[in-house]
Amino acid sequence: MKTSHRRSVRRLVLATAAVTAATVLLAACGGSDDSGGSAQPQGSPDAVNAALEKGGTITYWSWTPSAEAQVAAFQKEYPNVKVNLVNAGTGNDHYTKLQNAIKAGSGAPDVAQIEYQALPQFALPGSLVDLREYGFNTYESAYTASTWTAVHAGDGLYGLPQDSGPMALFYNKEVFDKYGITVPKTWDEYVAAGKKLHAADPKKYITNDSGDAGFTTSMIWQAGGKPFSTDGKNVSINLQDDGTKKWTGVWDQLVTGGLVGNIPGWTDEWFKALGDGTIASLPTGAWMPGVMEASVKAGAGKWRVAPMPTYDGQPATAENGGSTQSVLKQSANPALAAAFVKWLNHDGGVKPFLASGGFPSTTADLKDATFVDKPSAYFGGQQINQVLTGSADSVVKGWSYLPFQLYANTIFGDTVGKSYQAKSELNTGLKAWQDALVTYGNQQGFQTNG
Repeated sequence: MKTSHRRSVRRLVLATAAVTAATVLLAACGGSDDSGGSAQPQGSPDAVNAALEKGGTITYWSWTPSAEAQVAAFQKEYPNVKVNLVNAGTGNDHYTKLQNAIKAGSGAPDVAQIEYQALPQFALPGSLVDLREYGFNTYESAYTASTWTAVHAGDGLYGLPQDSGPMALFYNKEVFDKYGITVPKTWDEYVAAGKKLHAADPKKYITNDSGDAGFTTSMIWQAGGKPFSTDGKNVSINLQDDGTKKWTGVWDQLVTGGLVGNIPGWTDEWFKALGDGTIASLPTGAWMPGVMEASVKAGAGKWRVAPMPTYDGQPATAENGGSTQSVLKQSANPALAAAFVKWLNHDGGVKPFLASGGFPSTTADLKDATFVDKPSAYFGGQQINQVLTGSADSVVKGWSYLPFQLYANTIFGDTVGKSYQAKSELNTGLKAWQDALVTYGNQQGFQTNG
């Protein structure tokens, strides 16, 4: 990313986080046409069905590949409801536009796609509707424990889980076989594999990591770390806890030893390196198969999936990615918006989501033999979902994100990123990240300690 663009993004996110830290936002009116007033109580389970029967118009912001097919399927089932689908951008562009509309008090959609890591930043100030009002808390058993936790902030429920990203080890079998590398079951074995591969061919790396906040937090999560906790305005940050140090104890060996590639992710060079064997494996989320099939054509037939290496041989993994849809307080028809959210992730919307290559959070689909046992031609005929659904059952419990996680991610490169650039111990960068986050949190009105 160019420096000027990075600074621009950072300024936008700074503004976003500043609004987040403010007192509860009680955004009035705005949203979309509600086709008139509603007699039923806004916050009741019956209001959802009544809103669907009555119909109306809502606006939905989403960047996801499945959104268009889902909206079409919903409108076919409920022709009296019009859903205006808007792609407001991805990443910071999407969130900045959303936060600007919230701050302005108008212009926000009725329903917005929000990543799990970003949810607290919008929920805690009161910008989203608590869906317990519509009885959605009764759907807990339909979802994996990790994703159900992810759609909560404080005591509130602000969405139903759409996808999940339990981590697994994606590896190039062709490279592993050529250099006699056994699929590692522990992180010690993974480090040994990295040394063996790089010694045999210095142009190849066991994995790639140029310094990514989302990857780092997921790896700390898998190691049992719990560096972030929030209780109201009280925020605790400890990026030196036992789990964090357990991860750095392994990853430092790879970084300081020059055993990991440092190609920026999601670039043409990165996709090429995945295809030609320069990058031999990736610990990443269960959404990766769709990415590889679409963008790493040269890797077809070469790659396989295995459980994540662990520290003690016992199954353990973390989530990496995933999102939900939330109802904005600005919505003029929150009951209809809530009905749409329910349909997307609890009813008819799940099927078109899976058809687009999404990885489910719904327990029923994770146990469905047609999904679990489906062979993948790209992965050499392997039934990869058997591994990935197993990962979904092994996510370590107790993780939470910061209420200003989006901001935290933007300064990762200026703190931990410097350790990657210098090939030095990551704890130095993590300490700098923690100090910067504590300072920022206190500036924004949180009682932050670390």
